[in-house]
Amino acid sequence: MDQAAGSAQDARSVPVCYRHPDRETGVRCTRCDRPICPECMVSASVGFQCPDCVRDGSGTGHAPGASRPRTLAGGTVAADPRLLTKILIGINLAVFVAIQADRSLLEHVVLYGAWPPKPFAPTSGVADGEWYRFVTSMFAHQEYWHIAFNMLSLWWIGGPLEAALGRTRYLAVYLVSGLAGGALTYLLTAPATPSLGASGAIFGLFGATAVLMRRLNYDMRPVIALLVINLIITFGWGSISWQAHIGGLVAGVVTGYAMVHAPREKRALVQYGTCAVVLALSVALVLVRTAQLT
Repeated sequence: MDQAAGSAQDARSVPVCYRHPDRETGVRCTRCDRPICPECMVSASVGFQCPDCVRDGSGTGHAPGASRPRTLAGGTVAADPRLLTKILIGINLAVFVAIQADRSLLEHVVLYGAWPPKPFAPTSGVADGEWYRFVTSMFAHQEYWHIAFNMLSLWWIGGPLEAALGRTRYLAVYLVSGLAGGALTYLLTAPATPSLGASGAIFGLFGATAVLMRRLNYDMRPVIALLVINLIITFGWGSISWQAHIGGLVAGVVTGYAMVHAPREKRALVQYGTCAVVLALSVALVLVRTAQLT
């Protein structure tokens, strides 16, 4: 009985991050001595400091920007770590309401290759120069279940990832993944097949989250299980564009890896350079498909 009680007491004495109570840690801020997890660690001249101490001033005489708290990927720690996710959800909802109010709007925002198909010359679609459809289709939904599922996924996956990467890097992963998913859809589907939804971008966030959890040595089983379930639904439901999901997932893994593994001295160059390369490859796929259709 005494041994069991002692074990329980030892378990309760394990320090947890003061900003993330669910994370155990053995590192403490060198100024205030509060426990901090890897996400909250800010490098100091000696050891690590917590974001609050850095924000209040390090006393080193450095410029304010030099001691600004940073995320694991080098982004700025924001007061509202989910602000961009909320904005993205708001844009999706606004477009959905507009489509419900005027169904004719749908034909102007969905992604499709060309209409009419060969042997006629296309008069609309990406092949006719309407490249804007890659962006508009990322924020367009027609069915209630579709937008509900995507927005719940965006909130659950996107919020924590935004906090870990920072707003700019998070937005880069989101947009590049969505565009890559659209490019693969354009390449592999029939030219008159319409496609819409934020699923490509959200699958990119899935991929980046998996890379981040691996980087932090977290338990990978929950995210892998969730990803497998989504892939089963992707290939088991005939009306779902698997091309958008796979394209977004691959882009999210690649850009996410660059975000969390880039060397500190060349962090921005590697991170945004990788996003540019993935985007360039997506443009190349679009050009190849356009040449086929015209």
